[in-house]
Amino acid sequence: MSRILLSVPLVLATATAPSAEIPRVAVDIAPVHSLVARVMQGVGEPDLIIPPGASPHEYQLRPSEAAALQEAEVVVWIGEDLTPWLEDPLESLAGDAAHVSLLDADGVTLLDFRENALFEAHSHGDDDHGSEDHDHDHAEAHDHDDHDHAEHAHDDHDHDHGHGAHDPHAWLSPDNAATWLNVIAGRLSVADPANAGAYFANAEAGRAEIETLKTEIAAILEPVREGRFIAFHDAYQYFETAFDIPAAGAISISDASDPSPARIAEIQTRIRDEGIDCVLAEPQFNAQMVATVMVGTDASTGVLDPLGSDLEPGPALYPQLMRNLAETLAGCL
Repeated sequence: MSRILLSVPLVLATATAPSAEIPRVAVDIAPVHSLVARVMQGVGEPDLIIPPGASPHEYQLRPSEAAALQEAEVVVWIGEDLTPWLEDPLESLAGDAAHVSLLDADGVTLLDFRENALFEAHSHGDDDHGSEDHDHDHAEAHDHDDHDHAEHAHDDHDHDHGHGAHDPHAWLSPDNAATWLNVIAGRLSVADPANAGAYFANAEAGRAEIETLKTEIAAILEPVREGRFIAFHDAYQYFETAFDIPAAGAISISDASDPSPARIAEIQTRIRDEGIDCVLAEPQFNAQMVATVMVGTDASTGVLDPLGSDLEPGPALYPQLMRNLAETLAGCL
């Protein structure tokens, strides 16, 4: 494998291990890159593969990003449920690297896809519905959507996109993020045992920061917890579950594919007839779609960004992204 990029002198050594060569680490999306950067803080810096402003569901690698994969010794990614197109480049460009698929990590809570345009209301505290944890058997059913499938057979256009079994937007669960900090520290410690102490100390500090962040976000959302909102695409159920603030529906399903006319009509009816307070767009997708579903309604609008498109990549991006989600949602509601 080519090592062209390693001809550039590395400036990532630390006082604790001045002669150690820090492993090259490549990461798929900005929120995960932020977690890896937090674990590597003071030791090295990971490479980001998919820019924050791009949709991870569909992306074409640029030469510099392909080179970062080729030079990587460790690749950390959400998994093929989010970026199925990335699986082949990982094998062809980073076949010799250690691959860490975070959706497959022990202790991670996974939620089932919600295929329908409209989501069933649930009582506060019903946080475990439709979820799975990798420490337990995968036996739970996602019952609240099943009874609607016959009613919404006309929405079948949205159903068959070849996605995996679970919603891949799992970084929007702060508990998953905290779990991943330890997973990342463990993997980096195998590749770089000289800095294992620093990696695990950073992970522990990052977990404490996430606990503080959870309290802050809960306080931001408390005044608007009874509000009702529609998301552009179904990317937020991990956030909804973590903070008990469920969406009423989504214009597009979790893979952000184009919604069918029937799905748009369902969303328009709910906004018009059921007092929806807020409809949320995303910077990665067509804002005109949101304008279309809001015709004839008095709902407010805002822009949620699950990837941190306007934030500087690095350790601070993840907590700021989560804080921004809470503040935007609270402001819209």
